[in-house]
Amino acid sequence: MYCSRDDPLLGLDRTSGAGQTRRLALSGSEGPVQRSREFSRQALERWHWLPAADDHQLAVTEDVLLMVSELVTNACLHALGGPRELRLNWNGTRLRVEVSDSSPVPPQLRPRTDPARPGGHGLHVVDWLARAWGSLPEGDGKLVWLEVPSPLDSPVRRD
Repeated sequence: MYCSRDDPLLGLDRTSGAGQTRRLALSGSEGPVQRSREFSRQALERWHWLPAADDHQLAVTEDVLLMVSELVTNACLHALGGPRELRLNWNGTRLRVEVSDSSPVPPQLRPRTDPARPGGHGLHVVDWLARAWGSLPEGDGKLVWLEVPSPLDSPVRRD
């Protein structure tokens, strides 16, 4: 049996929480990467991305958590004072992740290096997994963003 995301047989509206933005202040905080992942996981649970209905939904959700970690880590490494804020915006069809920091320097993909060597791979991961990503000036710093299409849009198979 196949059910759409809003099918009453599922017992919930799969677009619940659409139109919401969640914010996490990170300036001066301890463990910003772990805090950001946990905050994002809780938001995805609230928006019914978790628990995942199928392998595709689980994979997209895990990719989002990985990309959140990459953006926050980059802000920790390259911006004085680290990340300022994490924002998650869910509109029902796409998730937008934003991380602000104090550096006005936009992120750039580094030339590909030896995959066995640590470092320099984070933006390549984001470039590969996100539908789109980029950066915008924000105050005296910047905002790095990425977008991921909803995994809730495809039919959910229930046996």
